[in-house]
Amino acid sequence: MDGTLLLIGLGAAAAGFAQGISGFAFSLVALSVWAWGINPVLAAVLAVFGSLVGQLVTLPFVWRGFNLRQALPFVLGGLVGIPIGAQFVGAADPTLFKFVLGLFLLIYCPAMLLMRPDLRIKAGGRIADAVVGWIGGVLGGFSGLSGPAPTLWATLRGLSKDEQRGILQGFNIAMHTGTLAVYAASGRIVADMAAPLAVTGLVLVPFAIMGVLVFRQLSTVGFRRLVLMVLTVSGLVLVWGAVAAWV
Repeated sequence: MDGTLLLIGLGAAAAGFAQGISGFAFSLVALSVWAWGINPVLAAVLAVFGSLVGQLVTLPFVWRGFNLRQALPFVLGGLVGIPIGAQFVGAADPTLFKFVLGLFLLIYCPAMLLMRPDLRIKAGGRIADAVVGWIGGVLGGFSGLSGPAPTLWATLRGLSKDEQRGILQGFNIAMHTGTLAVYAASGRIVADMAAPLAVTGLVLVPFAIMGVLVFRQLSTVGFRRLVLMVLTVSGLVLVWGAVAAWV
């Protein structure tokens, strides 16, 4: 197998499993692998596509937690943010892309790990939810990272595991569908991406299903911590590699 497709397959497998467990981590895991050898523009398209496929595959296992009233502010805000984020695709060089992604992981993941379980924020209402959705939309349009901001916010809101998963599932499906539409309309999805897209979709499906089965049977808190610790290490590696390249 071509080395590039092998790297894509490895990233899709790890990311599919992580998304199955957490409901959002496909882009975080995949990009931490793909950033080492995949063009950022291709990586962004694959991350969004893989995230959407993973969400659709796992939806039958978690759909009962979906609440349209809770998800709507996030979705509306996100749809506004997608075109803004899409304008930044390909703007950064590969080394800077690694550094920014790694720095994001180093900030986001420890914050989630250190958060008090009983910490809850009630202020802001639906306007705050929409703003967080907008942030997720911008990040989603840029690199498929639509899930982290709403995930952190839903956790701060004190929502249950099933409520969080339901909101994120609906939000991310809307974001990834919108982002792919923007990419297609702007010509960022080209014929040469057919093989990488096929590998991503075919590889991630069984791993995503395995992940969501684990989510249903075992402690969500324990697996969330495991995923976040792995992502923190990925962030360290990416930042170290970028700094070493600059030096």
